[in-house]
Amino acid sequence: MSLLFIIACNSDGNINPSEHLDKDAELTFMLEDLGGSLAHYTLPSLYSEIPQDPKNPLTRTKVELGKLLFHETALGIKPEFPETINTYSCASCHHAAAGFQANVPQGIGDGGLGFGLAGEGRIFNPLCSKELMDVQPIRTPSALNIAFQTNVLWNGQFGGTALNEGTEAQWKEDTPLAVNKLGFEGTETQAIAGLDVHRFGLSIDEEFISSTAYKELFDLAFFNIPEDERYTLVNAGLAIATYERTLLATESPFQRWLKGEKSAMTENQKSGAVIFFKHGCGKCHDGPALNSMEFHALGMKDLVDNSVSINTAITDNVNLGRGGFTKVDADNYKFKVPQLYNLKDSPFLGHGSSFSSVEEVIRYKNNALAENERVPEDALSEDFIPLDLNELQIRLLTDFIENALYDPNLERYNPTSLPSGNCFPNNDVLSRVDLGCI
Repeated sequence: MSLLFIIACNSDGNINPSEHLDKDAELTFMLEDLGGSLAHYTLPSLYSEIPQDPKNPLTRTKVELGKLLFHETALGIKPEFPETINTYSCASCHHAAAGFQANVPQGIGDGGLGFGLAGEGRIFNPLCSKELMDVQPIRTPSALNIAFQTNVLWNGQFGGTALNEGTEAQWKEDTPLAVNKLGFEGTETQAIAGLDVHRFGLSIDEEFISSTAYKELFDLAFFNIPEDERYTLVNAGLAIATYERTLLATESPFQRWLKGEKSAMTENQKSGAVIFFKHGCGKCHDGPALNSMEFHALGMKDLVDNSVSINTAITDNVNLGRGGFTKVDADNYKFKVPQLYNLKDSPFLGHGSSFSSVEEVIRYKNNALAENERVPEDALSEDFIPLDLNELQIRLLTDFIENALYDPNLERYNPTSLPSGNCFPNNDVLSRVDLGCI
């Protein structure tokens, strides 16, 4: 029995004992009661503590290779447009400046132009046919804290383990889902499949590997693999996945508070944290990343409802969430619970980019009125109920999520330069201007 529970039971009904505790003690008792310890919510600081795929262990050499490949625009060698070759990277849609989100309603790879200050300036290249552009059919999920996901994407379709055991019938040959058959977890599977889907290659025939530092980096990272099997897109994806697993918001105030720096959060943020956990937000947003591998229908709008989106349709399977992958009707309209760190880096939230701020999402959940008329009422999650928060509580909760869960130093995960010498995360002419590469 926790101390918090004991204190609550001693109340005479007129006095709230928590009012006699300082916020640090109140929050500590609450977290220990819910998670068993503060460690339950603490992001790892050591490689050995980071969740990893047993088939793809983290090593520093592999992570360093993955960091470069994740940002490497020279891998963009299979574009639909001759003028866009070598202009895009994985980081075009997942970059540090936007909390490893895209910072536009719809992520754009091949066919994109520009960057702006933090990705908000990325636009559809007017010289390219929109029908052939590589765009995301749903809001680009953050790669931050992805190590705490066993199955990846809003519908959890990538990953041949955990939740996807039993979905083998959906892993059709000649589709990205066939990569699940390799038996890797979601981060690895998505990285491997994404390199092909998003038009990347290694250009071995053009001696790109042998003429740059990449050959040595591959040799160090995959020394235990025969050389004639070493320089492949699969191994590139595995390296990228290890890098992605190290993307952790460890310098956020809440994480610093968890590690003993009690002044890291303001009193208002501590009050917001108490509201977060007291009102049940932690039921779904749990653990170090404040996420979960659960899927819920909250009736949010789809990307197709955004007037600036292209190549999307109401009938797309992606709009059915988990059900679009599993083909199980009970899974329809359910989307994976996202992580909550660095959300204010992008003004596009929800799986369909239908919200422009954390406060908007909180108010939506507080009212619990579905905005998407295509989602049947009986499909909505049983947890989609009014929170009964007042205006002050909404402001305090917003402060906690926006600021206490904000790591201000994600740029530490960027490389200083690339072996190709290319600009990153984009290398088109407008991006090079925006990024100061010219």
